[in-house]
Amino acid sequence: MTRPDLAAFATAIQPDVADTVQRTDDAGLATGDIRIPVPGGELPAYHAAPATPGPHPVVLLVQEIFGVHEHIRDVARRLAKLGYLAVAPELFFRSGDPKRAPSMEALRSDFVGQADDARVAADLDAALDWALAHGGDENRVGITGFCWGGRATWLYAAHQPRLKAAVAWYGRLTGERTARNPQHPADVAGHLHAPVLGLYGGADTLIPLAAVDELRAALAAASDGRGRDSTVHVYPDAPHAFYADYRASYRAAEAVDGWARMQAWFAQHGVA
Repeated sequence: MTRPDLAAFATAIQPDVADTVQRTDDAGLATGDIRIPVPGGELPAYHAAPATPGPHPVVLLVQEIFGVHEHIRDVARRLAKLGYLAVAPELFFRSGDPKRAPSMEALRSDFVGQADDARVAADLDAALDWALAHGGDENRVGITGFCWGGRATWLYAAHQPRLKAAVAWYGRLTGERTARNPQHPADVAGHLHAPVLGLYGGADTLIPLAAVDELRAALAAASDGRGRDSTVHVYPDAPHAFYADYRASYRAAEAVDGWARMQAWFAQHGVA
C-alpha cells in the first residue's frame, strides 16, 4: 500500500499515520471547501455530495479533536458515496488550525479547552442551514461525529429539533461542568430531539464502561424526548478511535460493523 501523505493529516499524530488509511475518490461527487458566515468570522467547512441534483439527505459530520483533516474529509466522501450531502465544519477555527497543533497537550489546552458548547451548536446550525440551501433535504437530516465530535453529537441531538437521527462514535459522556461545557451527554439523555446510536469500545481507556452504564441508565429513565429510543452498542475488545483507519487504534471488523449500524440507524429513522 502506498504510504499516506502525512501533510494531509494532523501534526499531533504524525509520523504515526497507519498504513491502513483508506482513500475514497471523488468520482461522481461534488466536493470542496466552503466558508459559512457566522458570528466571529467565516466558518470553514468541507462538503461532499452526489454530483446529481438533490435534494439529498443531509449528514452533519463532526470532527475529532484533530479538526477537519484528511480522515474526516474522506469520511465525508464515504457518506456522499452513500447518497448523503455531508458537511464537516471546522469547529475550532476561532482558535487557529488544530491540524497544525504540535501535540495532544496543545490541542487540549488551546482548542478543546476553548470550545464553547453553545457556540459549537450555533456553528452546526449554520452548517445545517448551508446544507439546506445547497441541495439538502430538510426532512432528512442526521448527524454523526467521532471522539470530541461524538460528545458534540449527543449534545446537538438535544439542541436541534430538525434532526431525525444521530450516531455518536466514542464521544465522552461525563465530566466536569464548566461555563463553556455546562452539560454532558448523560445530562441531556432525557431531552433528545432525535434518537442517538452510541458506538463505544469496551477497551477504551478514555471512556470507562462505568460512564457508558451511567448513560444507559439515563436513557432508560428518560421521560421526555427520544432518550428511550436511543441505544448504545459496545464492542468489548475495541479501544478508543477504533474507526480511525489512519491510526494504530483502528479495528477493521468493528469499524465495518459500526459503519453498517450507522447506515441502518439512519435508514430506520428516516434520514437515508
